[in-house]
Amino acid sequence: MYGWGDGEKLLGTALARSATRSPSPPSSASSPTPPRCSAPTPAPWIRKVVDDSLRNLGVDYIDVLYQHMDDPNVSVEDVVGVMKEYVDAGKVKYLGLSNTTPDNVRRAHAVHPIAVLQTEYSIFARRSEAFFPVLEELGIGLVAYSPLARGFLSGAVKPRDQHAADDFRQYIPWWAPEHFDANVAITAELTKLAEGKGTTLAQLALAWLLEKKDYIVPIPGSRNPERVAQNLAAAEVKLTADDLARIDEIAPNGGVSGYLT
Repeated sequence: MYGWGDGEKLLGTALARSATRSPSPPSSASSPTPPRCSAPTPAPWIRKVVDDSLRNLGVDYIDVLYQHMDDPNVSVEDVVGVMKEYVDAGKVKYLGLSNTTPDNVRRAHAVHPIAVLQTEYSIFARRSEAFFPVLEELGIGLVAYSPLARGFLSGAVKPRDQHAADDFRQYIPWWAPEHFDANVAITAELTKLAEGKGTTLAQLALAWLLEKKDYIVPIPGSRNPERVAQNLAAAEVKLTADDLARIDEIAPNGGVSGYLT
């Protein structure tokens, strides 16, 4: 999905195994940008991208294969049915879904066990909590992307006018001028709580996810080795019931007018 194979080739030089996601097909050979929807019959495309991923990564099998996003034109049963072929062939170990609905998780799981759901989840983005009942019923894990609220919980947030015109923050309501100050105020209170525990805001945000459910795995972005070490240290931060209650008091509904809250 990222770099149309180049990312996987780089990863293949470092890792013997990895997880990957199946992208949607491009609308034409001249367009490198995929549309949201797959082709009406996705089987050939899914087979192509999985075979390409195996080759680019230089592996015999993929640990986790996700459907990246729901396709309104193709049933999840059809998509997972094709993905299942690779499990049966020993080329994929586990199947996952990403950016979907609780109903689709249940329907997909009826075709082949779904091991993991990848969805946005953070102190600022709470909508994914609607998945908890079905995940717990079916024994499915949750991989939380953007666990630092796309940087708002990193401890180094800047207003929208300090970012480039094409920066993604220009389109996320947390950074909108009418909401920015309120969200900064939330992070200030969270920072006070973090400092009182001898940790950082980012580590507090990651520790919160780890305390919420034992089947949640956050995947924070890490641009350098120092940030990797800081993120890993969040696993050692222990939050009490009072800490969790205080976080809910500070941000009861997530970020103000936040994305996917």
